[in-house]
Amino acid sequence: MKGPVSSKKVKIWIIGIAILLFVLIFFGPYYLFLTRDLKISPFQTLFLSGGLRKVNDQVNVLILGIPGGNHDGPLLSDSMIVLNYDFNKRRAVTIGMPRDVWSATLQDRLNSAYAYGEAKKPGGGLTLAKAEVGAVVGMPIQYVVVMNFSEFKDIIDYFGGIDIEVKNSFTDKKFPLEGKESDECNGDAEYRCRYETVHFTQGKQHMDGNTALKFVRSRNAIGKEGSDFARSLRQQAVTEEMKGKIVKTAFTFNLGKIKEMYSILDKSVQRDISNQQAAALGKKLIFDGKFYEKNFGLPRELFTIPDGSDYEGKYVLIPAVSFQNVYDYTHCLLSKEDEVKCSSLVKN
Repeated sequence: MKGPVSSKKVKIWIIGIAILLFVLIFFGPYYLFLTRDLKISPFQTLFLSGGLRKVNDQVNVLILGIPGGNHDGPLLSDSMIVLNYDFNKRRAVTIGMPRDVWSATLQDRLNSAYAYGEAKKPGGGLTLAKAEVGAVVGMPIQYVVVMNFSEFKDIIDYFGGIDIEVKNSFTDKKFPLEGKESDECNGDAEYRCRYETVHFTQGKQHMDGNTALKFVRSRNAIGKEGSDFARSLRQQAVTEEMKGKIVKTAFTFNLGKIKEMYSILDKSVQRDISNQQAAALGKKLIFDGKFYEKNFGLPRELFTIPDGSDYEGKYVLIPAVSFQNVYDYTHCLLSKEDEVKCSSLVKN
């Protein structure tokens, strides 16, 4: 027959119950939000892959930005970024994509893939964009996230703005005004009423949502900042800053703020990655990944501008050598993570 329970065991039970009550009271609402509202299993997120589709232990996510709203071509992709996460190396890399690459399949520029797919059926743009971008970089794209820029500024304003390092000063005198695309401008032959002038000075700047939107969408600046390649780097810089803001808010453990942030983000994006899969990938990026602040872009020298008459008179880019050369450069970036070491693959 066992003797009475010792006072030491009683203390252990009391401490254990106290800890359990604390966890239930403090983390209970978070657990319900994850499991009930977001359909996320904490166990799968922490200990399993969360159902992520992988190829060679890598996941590729295409991030698109579309104008939305009343802009001309609201479904054309202004921004195209491929995020690659390597589970073996435990690191993430982003590669900016030039939007004007010619697609023989579409008989149009690469940035039209999402628009064409959506015109056929809702959600078709996700599938077509993944296929077309995957064909350019020579690797499969498992997931796609489409951000509507019309909602984009609301996200940034929710965070109180973002701080961005402007690498080069530039002026764009033809930034399009929403809703003015078809304005006749009282007969002005240059249609100046359709545009406004935007300027950014080199150095760190605090930007509200509207300013950041102009920063990432500007494409008519004089000089190199007017190129798709420079714009891709600006978009990557903003994406990196946004990632930091999202992570910081998530770790405030303020459930009200987290719910509000999720609501704003969720209504601003279309995606084919589930919350469970996103949580599993997010865990890797936050805790395991060495997410580079310096992001990569496909260099201008990989492409050339052909005779427009062969491409329906459109300004397009085609490989300077071949698409195999583009594949080789992309895979070099992902393996060596150094543009200089991959420079031998770029045509001078």
